[in-house]
Amino acid sequence: MKYRQLTKEQLESLHKEFAQFLATQKIDAVQWQKMKSENSSLVEEELNLFSDMVWDDVLSKVEYLEHFSDNSVNFFKCEKEAIYRTVVTINNNNIDLLSEKGFKWLLENPHDQSIDYLKGSKIYSKQRNIEIFDLIEKGGQIARGELYEFFNRLTS
Repeated sequence: MKYRQLTKEQLESLHKEFAQFLATQKIDAVQWQKMKSENSSLVEEELNLFSDMVWDDVLSKVEYLEHFSDNSVNFFKCEKEAIYRTVVTINNNNIDLLSEKGFKWLLENPHDQSIDYLKGSKIYSKQRNIEIFDLIEKGGQIARGELYEFFNRLTS
């Protein structure tokens, strides 16, 4: 398995897509029910294949990620060959970036002396999608990129 199996909730939300996937495997509803009761390893294999397919599709479309903690934010731009990162760190214990108030403060005071910026990039050392998946598993969230672009312009 390349990534991880989708959760039960994720699989349920992709019920139609999973049925289509099974159809491409020449497995109808009756055969699927029989597999579930008689061959759990084959069921797991099909779920794993479907999960990898879904993850590959989602990850190939990811352009931006964000990861928030109480005193820092990591913004990522995921291009084809490399990933770009802007780290914003607040050196003020009174500001909590996980709160609405703290994040609003950051947006209103991006030049405050208590803020440090760090920018970097790297060429993927593994497959692009695997590295993006690892960031998501570590708490990264897929984003639209407005914040990355805002802080990138600010630090250029």
